[in-house]
Amino acid sequence: MGHKEDLLEGAKRCLLEKGYARTTARDVVAASGTNLASIGYHYGSKDALLQQAFLALTEEWGDQAGAAGTDGTAPLPADPYERFRTVWEQVIAAAGPSRPVWKLQTEVVTRIDDDEKLREAIKEPQREGRLGMARSFLGIDPEQDPEKARTAGLLCQALAIGVMIQWLVDPETAPSADDLTEGLKVLTGERD
Repeated sequence: MGHKEDLLEGAKRCLLEKGYARTTARDVVAASGTNLASIGYHYGSKDALLQQAFLALTEEWGDQAGAAGTDGTAPLPADPYERFRTVWEQVIAAAGPSRPVWKLQTEVVTRIDDDEKLREAIKEPQREGRLGMARSFLGIDPEQDPEKARTAGLLCQALAIGVMIQWLVDPETAPSADDLTEGLKVLTGERD
């Protein structure tokens, strides 16, 4: 790896260990084995590097969550409720290991009112993430049915954020895939 990649990897480690506000340029340099001048040369500023590192971490989570749609060996169940349960079972199973990423995401959200560049940097990846969830969680192709993918992606994203926040706060009472599936059945009138 070159200095640019080393910096990105070091910044990702620092963000997960220290958070966004507490990560300094010196922390990143120490974690990456590079030098301070490399940050400016490759990224322009520490803030730009941290934004890239944050986006890389969320994209990695998205790739892992996208894989939740299937274990790679079998197609998702045809029954929509069973498919929903299967996907959320796998997403929730990753709640523990993804805790540092979600903790970081909640910190970043609290910063966007004071950091317009950060807000702008995460807008498009957030939109792309919705479409990715629609594709991987529900099998909806955003190119073939963009409006269906958009609205389904909004729902998936809202559920993911809500579920992960509940897992951060109180894992003992956070919803299981069965809880979410039963709740969906209540909403759709399948259960009284």
